[in-house]
Amino acid sequence: MDEAIENKETTWADCYDAPSSDLFEKVRDFADYAAGIRREGHDFFRRTVYSPNVNRVLMDDPIAGRKREMIMLGSNSYLGLTNHPRVIRASVEAAEKYGYGTGSVSLYSGTTDLHKKLERRLAEFYGCEDAILFPTGYAANVGTISAIMRPRDAIVNDLFNHASIYDGCRLSGAKLHTFAHGKTRHLKRVLSNAVGDGHGTMVITDGVFSMEGDLAKLDEILPLAAEFGARVMVDDSHALGVMGPTGRGTAEHFGLQGKVDITIATLSKALGGIGGCAVGSAQVVDYLRFYARPYFFSGSVPTPIVAGALEILDMIQTQPKIREDLWNSVKYVKAGLTDLGFDIGNSGSAIIPVIVGDEPKLKAFLKDLMDAGIFMNYVAFPAVPKSRCRLRMSMMAGHTRTDLDYVLATMARLGRKYEII
Repeated sequence: MDEAIENKETTWADCYDAPSSDLFEKVRDFADYAAGIRREGHDFFRRTVYSPNVNRVLMDDPIAGRKREMIMLGSNSYLGLTNHPRVIRASVEAAEKYGYGTGSVSLYSGTTDLHKKLERRLAEFYGCEDAILFPTGYAANVGTISAIMRPRDAIVNDLFNHASIYDGCRLSGAKLHTFAHGKTRHLKRVLSNAVGDGHGTMVITDGVFSMEGDLAKLDEILPLAAEFGARVMVDDSHALGVMGPTGRGTAEHFGLQGKVDITIATLSKALGGIGGCAVGSAQVVDYLRFYARPYFFSGSVPTPIVAGALEILDMIQTQPKIREDLWNSVKYVKAGLTDLGFDIGNSGSAIIPVIVGDEPKLKAFLKDLMDAGIFMNYVAFPAVPKSRCRLRMSMMAGHTRTDLDYVLATMARLGRKYEII
């Protein structure tokens, strides 16, 4: 193994802050770091894509200085439907009818009949009364939390919740408590201290955790919250279309569809576009329309995206083979990586983390994967603890067995090279 990999070197974490009166000192530190990783061929970000984001994509290879086809294992479009003819046709027809954007916020003139149709479909999909569309999934979390919670209230977060949830908590000003990831016994202790007279309490958790790929234990969380009189909000962004017998998410997976107080999801993952939603009771959703600032002060989701999302929702419900293909690939790769000796955590979804634990080694490993024509995501601090840096694999329904066999063979070779297996 290359000796340079074992040496201490600057990481993202070192550029987060600088004890200086000059606010841009940390910016210069990062500029030096970024120049170094680009020079070394470790710049894995913003690589230009020239094709639909499906199982194989045409991308820039800055090291080779050319475009090349790569196996895509870094997209959240789990069902691989972004270029499906039905989806494209619906989007084109919507653009021709409504234009490419609405030119207004949703609360004023930015809501079309198509937006209302998607809100009805999402509410029905999750077994709830109503839904509200946000411009992004991030906005859905930030807007919902800051609209519902007040500084006197208490929020209880799973420690590994998405950054947008924490940002919403900060904006709300509510008292923030956390419980150890997935540990419901600890959640019970935290809840006993968080609840009280004169304020409300909300337990918030990802449904599928974006960096771990594991699931929240909703079958334990919901009864606990009820015991303490707390509400529950679930960010189901990575579960929509993937988890549950019919793809209706984490609650359906546990047989609890329609039992969650507020469900957040995105249009940007299995639905392949951009946007977010909050789903719940009609009264809660109507309140959000007037008090969620990212909804009130942002332009509405473009109608071509809304039309495409409607088509994909329909395909989730009428073409179960797409999800079957996805899960066949997920099971095949998980079994292969486990047999090889990789640490893939407790993933129960289409997200498969491959723990490396050493950032210089991770960069070298990923560079070799890129050279081999395989695109995965690089995840290090602050997204995950330094000792748990990783490759993040996202499976898609369109991956072929040829794709996956090549990926597993390459992972085996590089795992041995970098002494990970």
